[in-house]
Amino acid sequence: MNSQIKKHLYFFDYHQTERGLCKLESKYVFGEEVGEKLLMSDLAFDPSSSAFVKKRLDIIATSTDYKPLLALIEEASIAAEGFKVEYLVLNGDETGYPERLNKLRDIGFRIEGIPDYHNPQTSYALCLYEGDWVFGKLIKDSFDWHKHKQKPCSYSNSISSSIAKALVNIASKANMDRRLLDACCGVGTIMLEACFAGYRIEGCEINCKIYQDARENLAHFKYSAIVHRSDIKDMDGRYDAAIIDLPYNLLSDATDADVMHIIASATQLTDRMVIVSTADIADVISHVGFDTVDHCSVRKKGKRTFARRIYVCERKI
Repeated sequence: MNSQIKKHLYFFDYHQTERGLCKLESKYVFGEEVGEKLLMSDLAFDPSSSAFVKKRLDIIATSTDYKPLLALIEEASIAAEGFKVEYLVLNGDETGYPERLNKLRDIGFRIEGIPDYHNPQTSYALCLYEGDWVFGKLIKDSFDWHKHKQKPCSYSNSISSSIAKALVNIASKANMDRRLLDACCGVGTIMLEACFAGYRIEGCEINCKIYQDARENLAHFKYSAIVHRSDIKDMDGRYDAAIIDLPYNLLSDATDADVMHIIASATQLTDRMVIVSTADIADVISHVGFDTVDHCSVRKKGKRTFARRIYVCERKI
């Protein structure tokens, strides 16, 4: 048996335009970049908190040989009403379909309870991972966060929910105790995803109409996060990290001076920033006394010429 097998096996998926963002997110959530859309970790992370993590297998038993695996499953004395066992085919697994069905049947007989293949209350899964048979409880992305697409207030240049979720995870490092600030919160796209995942976040918005839209969106989904109607320079307090989606495109009249003002003001509130920009702002980040410790680009699907740059910044020591 592979001694490196940990408690959880994660399954990722993403559009090619978001590959860099997925790797950056996994680095700050799990401490390493995801490889071929699979990652082993001892961290229990909710798949619904990421747009890229599709499933988590909570490992119950592993074995290099299949028959000893069945004995381990039997020893686990699993009882579940309305369960289903799935076979996950990974790269390199040449097990044929009839044999896969036989293995699922073998395992099903070793679980006490009545199966439900169409609407299971509990799902289990078997897979062949790097030469080891791995069996465990399967936790899937619920996709409940897709409800945010129906928020009452939105505008065309808002970032996607997928990017918003990644920004929250990168800023927080998946630590629920961290206090976050969405420094230019707009209608609250980032705040919605942070609230859904259970993070502590506040927002700041200078435009009165957009500020009201953010509050309406949060209230619509019964989230209670605070939105400050304020110029960021007038904010006080300390935050573990700030997320800044800088204003851009034809709907914004933000100047270079405005961008400098926003970023410089944020440095008075935190020692860590995750900044989204359509322009290269590396010099601005350095000018305010921060280092860019990581970065990536995310292209918009179907638009090769449009890309967002994401900077992970920390105060210079």
